[in-house]
Amino acid sequence: MLSDLRYVLRVRCPILFAIAASVATTTVLTHCGARTGLDAPVSDASVLDATTDARDASVDAPVDANDGALDVVDALPPIDSSFSDVIITDCPTADVTFIYLLSNENDLLSFNPATLAVKTIGRINCPGAGTATPYSMAVDRKGIAYAVFTDGKLYRVSTASAACVATTFVPGQQGFTTFGMGFVADTNGADQLYVSEASFGGPGGAESEGLARIDTSTFKLNFVGKFSQTVNRSELTGTGAGRLFAFVLPSTGTGSRIDEIDKTNAKNIAQSVLKTGSASSAFAFAFWGGDFWLFTSPGGATSVTRYKPADSSETVVATLPQTIVGAGVSTCAPSN
Repeated sequence: MLSDLRYVLRVRCPILFAIAASVATTTVLTHCGARTGLDAPVSDASVLDATTDARDASVDAPVDANDGALDVVDALPPIDSSFSDVIITDCPTADVTFIYLLSNENDLLSFNPATLAVKTIGRINCPGAGTATPYSMAVDRKGIAYAVFTDGKLYRVSTASAACVATTFVPGQQGFTTFGMGFVADTNGADQLYVSEASFGGPGGAESEGLARIDTSTFKLNFVGKFSQTVNRSELTGTGAGRLFAFVLPSTGTGSRIDEIDKTNAKNIAQSVLKTGSASSAFAFAFWGGDFWLFTSPGGATSVTRYKPADSSETVVATLPQTIVGAGVSTCAPSN
């Protein structure tokens, strides 16, 4: 199939993929079935079923360091989000799918990319958080959010009410303490939670970067591999089409980039360089409607930027008063 050929070229021979993409202007790619929405968020009861979970072990660890340069390799093809590696068929149909946002101030919000409307769901109050604050967030297709805090503890949060419970995730597994997060549909159509760590002491070494997967039934972390390019602080977002992307900030200066990551081996396989962001930005990242939605803040208000891979445009579409540090979106979100 055409999509299979494109995938092989993209992963195994990126230069040929880039050439093919530039000349195949008449090619029409087939998208997977309707992913136009998400059922109403889960109730408190379904989120709070983890009340028997033990509290996470407390780990004193710094927020991940800004290591390495914003490494860019010209040979990688630009980001193309218009085709599928996986087709899923069990997505519900609803009026809208939101991007859920988590602020440094513990506010949980919903953001509608179609209308730019923002709604405050509530303030989360996670047990045992103490002085730790939210670091990153991801949302599965059932509307359950997973949030990691600056001390490495991982919580489950209801997107209906902001109710929060601890999980049994143990911080520091294979060196992963604070990390970017994103759900991706796998070949069986199930959601998998991927995390990226930019400064860990695990299999890749103390000054390396890597990708891992967290099993949300056991909360065990499985190391996938080192990135093939330097990845500093990064956030992840995934799609129902089975693809994984990283929003990467530089170690110094301004700008950023979006990389596509091969979720099977952590290799960087496509890349687009952006003007949005800086080394010191608070940031979050989500894919919705064929575009990437970037949330960046120097501290204080957050700028919402839409990046369209179709024409490489970056447009600031809104400003939020909160400092957004986490964003999550269902893998059932619309792909175009």
